[in-house]
Amino acid sequence: MKFYETIHDVYFDDLDAFQILHNARYLLLFERTVGSFWSHFGFSGLPSAPKNPDHFQLVRYNELDYLKPVIGIGQVRVRVWVERLGRTSVTFRLRMFPLDEDTDYATGRRVVVKVNPETKQPESWTKEFCQRIAPYVENTDQGSIRA
Repeated sequence: MKFYETIHDVYFDDLDAFQILHNARYLLLFERTVGSFWSHFGFSGLPSAPKNPDHFQLVRYNELDYLKPVIGIGQVRVRVWVERLGRTSVTFRLRMFPLDEDTDYATGRRVVVKVNPETKQPESWTKEFCQRIAPYVENTDQGSIRA
């Protein structure tokens, strides 16, 4: 299984009064990493149903565990991979660590659901999407990756 990783800067205005990365910034850095992951797959710019029907997604769930504080300005690594690919959803796993070691600052999970752009109702991922994302997937539901 592959993962995707980015490096983010932590700025002074990201810190709280204790010089620790503010709790809301962890989710923001996770969000930016997922956005970068999607850009890596060509999901950038305005969504277009004819060009990319899988670009229409809604966040269903976010979870975040704070394990070790990020203290002061500097940089962090954030890693993302797909824990589970469902028929209409993707569950991302995320980890944040320092640049030089694999000790978690935080871990998280995000679930997104592919929706029809008109009705906003869940719909299945395309065959092409399932095949492209497969190397990043830890687990799949039966039948979610179609031949």
